[in-house]
Amino acid sequence: MFRSSTEEVTTGGDTPECGQPRRLSSVDSSGLSETTSYCPVSAPSASSQQSVDEGSTCSTHGPSLPRMSSGQLHHSFRLGRTNPSLLACTSDSASLRSHGGTPRLRRSLGSAGATGSHPTRTPLTDHTATSCSSATTTSGASVIVVLVEGRGLARGEIGMASLNLKCPELVLSQFADTGTYAKVITKIHILVPLEILMPDTASEKGKGTKLFNLITENFPGVAFTAIQRKYFNERKGLEYIQQLCAPEFATVFMEVQAKYYCLAAAAALLKYLEFIQNSVYAAKSLKVSFKGSEQTAMIDSTSASNLELVVNNRDHRSEHSLLGVLNHTKTPGGARRLRANILEPLVDVDTINIRLDTIQELLQDEELFFGLKNAIGHFLDTDQLLSILVQIPKQETVQVAEAKITHVIQLKHMLDLVPRLRMVLKNCNTALLKAYSTSLDDNRFDMILEQIKTVINDDTTYLKGSLNMRTQKCYAVRPNINEFLDIARRVYTEIVDDIAGLVNQMGEKYGLPLRTSFSTARGFFIQMKLEGVVLPEGKLPSEFVKATKHKNNYGFTTADLMKMNDRCDEALREIFHMSYVVICKLLKTIHQHIHCLYKLSDAVSMLDMLLSLANACTISDYVRPEFTDTLAIKQGRHPILERMAGQQSVSNNSYISEGSNFVIITGPNMSGKSTYLKQVALCQIMAQIGSFVPAEYASFRVADQIFTRIGVDDDFETNSSTFMLEMKEISYIIHNVSDRSLIIIDELGRGTSAEEGIGICHSVCEFLLSLKAFTLFATHFLELCQLESLYPNVENQHMEVQHTRSGETGAESVVYTYLLSRGCAEERHYGLRAAEMTALPSNIIQEAKTIASRVSQQLLAKHRSDPETQRQRAVYHLATRLLQTARNSRLDPDSLRMYLKGLRKQFEAELLAAGQPTSTATEEE
Repeated sequence: MFRSSTEEVTTGGDTPECGQPRRLSSVDSSGLSETTSYCPVSAPSASSQQSVDEGSTCSTHGPSLPRMSSGQLHHSFRLGRTNPSLLACTSDSASLRSHGGTPRLRRSLGSAGATGSHPTRTPLTDHTATSCSSATTTSGASVIVVLVEGRGLARGEIGMASLNLKCPELVLSQFADTGTYAKVITKIHILVPLEILMPDTASEKGKGTKLFNLITENFPGVAFTAIQRKYFNERKGLEYIQQLCAPEFATVFMEVQAKYYCLAAAAALLKYLEFIQNSVYAAKSLKVSFKGSEQTAMIDSTSASNLELVVNNRDHRSEHSLLGVLNHTKTPGGARRLRANILEPLVDVDTINIRLDTIQELLQDEELFFGLKNAIGHFLDTDQLLSILVQIPKQETVQVAEAKITHVIQLKHMLDLVPRLRMVLKNCNTALLKAYSTSLDDNRFDMILEQIKTVINDDTTYLKGSLNMRTQKCYAVRPNINEFLDIARRVYTEIVDDIAGLVNQMGEKYGLPLRTSFSTARGFFIQMKLEGVVLPEGKLPSEFVKATKHKNNYGFTTADLMKMNDRCDEALREIFHMSYVVICKLLKTIHQHIHCLYKLSDAVSMLDMLLSLANACTISDYVRPEFTDTLAIKQGRHPILERMAGQQSVSNNSYISEGSNFVIITGPNMSGKSTYLKQVALCQIMAQIGSFVPAEYASFRVADQIFTRIGVDDDFETNSSTFMLEMKEISYIIHNVSDRSLIIIDELGRGTSAEEGIGICHSVCEFLLSLKAFTLFATHFLELCQLESLYPNVENQHMEVQHTRSGETGAESVVYTYLLSRGCAEERHYGLRAAEMTALPSNIIQEAKTIASRVSQQLLAKHRSDPETQRQRAVYHLATRLLQTARNSRLDPDSLRMYLKGLRKQFEAELLAAGQPTSTATEEE
């Protein structure tokens, strides 16, 4: 969705210590500022959680704290000739649709011909961090992405900066190699952005750059904002990073100081975040990292969708996806990390093996597995809590004060869990667990906790329930630190006692079983169960007002109780204000040791993800994979299919090597070709994230890219036919493939005539055969099987079917075995057999069989290969197998001797099949 970004942003000039609601305003044609929305920066307080008794989720909005707003300097970035806004103007989604996908840019106010139309509601009102106590869904968009493209000689070089509002990590990337645009689009799909920002020059005069057009085409539902080019300043970007980056991550300076475009994107992003959130990040508090595309395998968004990596295509709520199968995480951070790894698998074998070692230890040591699982399960969302703690608001309110108190209580709760986590990891053996044990054995954790305990009561802890948490926040700060705070708390306690006394008096007065209840929306109110209660005159006394009925309970209040609630709220505001002043001093100290909290966040999310992967092994029979230059899977199973109720996954073997790196798979419709192709790709991804795989044995070659081309229907929205979509996907693969890629192609060329389809398939196959990429190519065009006789690295395989004939009717039926076998499918005209099961007239089917038989006889004569070609193929296979043995063999001498003898026998058998005498050929070898 596009929005006009002509909003004026009013910000506080001074930066007091903790967060506030940001204010966005729009400017009309007269230049007057009009407030449009308010949105708190920090998380809603725990008092806005669900009511214990009524389940109300409404939050209260108290007034700003008067003592905190004095002395603040406000400044505005107004639209106009003299002081142009940070934000330039973009089109809305309606204009995008009406102009064939090219947005029509509105001119900024203050320029000639500017109009005073009000902008659409900005999506930035949703840029709030939710409470850390709530479950965080991995699908919730919370990432802001900024892109800038080089101009002139640097055209095609793209810088990107992104920051997740739930995680205080600034991620920088720069793309300048082959397939730049494809990598950028893939990366943005993985991030699931809430908003995308680009310079306004990317769409000047209604004509967008290539990157701009790709963004608007691929992300039509994402908010887009154009920002004036002057804010993309690489010098400012480097200054910001030097000011904000925590010292422990300072090595990033060396990586990015010459990456001008990602630095420019970082400058615009940090300035924009300051405006929309009305807060700044504390000095030396951010984690800044540079991530190049070469560090992980690339899986484009189409392939991720085809393979159902994170979302099931039929039911988005279903857990029948790879993420759903592997996700047994206990924390939101662990779930986010698992999702990111599935979409961007590792390519470094050492790192993968370190993870596999860890999972193996977790599976072998039950005490470690369950101890770690129990310890991790008590942690909150550490990333999100960190994100809020490092922000310094420019203006304070009651909500901000209350939220900051909540966050410090949550931080204390998590630091209290660290000793328990240390104890569990104390006697671990693998390198990764030892590394995390060492990082958690840092006395700075204890030091931070001690500093917190000098201010926060020892018995203060994080509790669920609005009244429980309200009480914890009220009495969080130790007594005798602030005399006025102690007085305010005594006043609050007296009011609460008076409320309880009032409810008891009312119960005695009317002879009713009344009790005091609390909800965030209503404050304190009276509740009464209806069971066995006889009301005077069959109705509630007139003194009881605002009555509600929920199931078997009445809820109501009185005029005196509402007045007491007002006094209670006033006392609470005083308590939160004075507690907040103390908390802010504490946070200054905590910011000096923020790196410890980053280490804790990293450890918790990684351990949670590894526990999840280990847990998946306990549900299904998985095996540890190896990494060689061969893809070899024994009795592999489809990881998603085997977890579906009522589905029995059929095991199949897979073998792809440099000597036979192109596998053509044939077989009837519904025989299992597509399922098998997806199974291989899913197992490859599982292995590269460091997971065990569903098989008896598995070996993989690390893939730097995974491509899929799987059958699709016509796309009516873009007026694209099946054939055009096929050609776009194949074109993408051809332009981006490498020798280390894994390619899955299912049904190519079916959207045009048979002759054209076969021609396209043949030419695509010949192109891919010139590479060392591993390719699985499923097709109904049996003519492609003759490639095996032309190229020694092609291997034909097919899905077996069995035919049964009814003894009574004599009707023939097909039984699908879903088993993969060597050779080309002998089953011909299986489409006609499928047609026989329908209501087509028998004379039509018989005529079709006759014509198909004639065509097949003409093609069959061309399918044979001469003996010399077969001999060369046998020699090629022997050479590649000997080369693989020399590279990867870990066999002892006796076993190696037996294996080589087996290779010789296999070679001789292939020569006999080619009609060559084995003795002569052996002497030649």
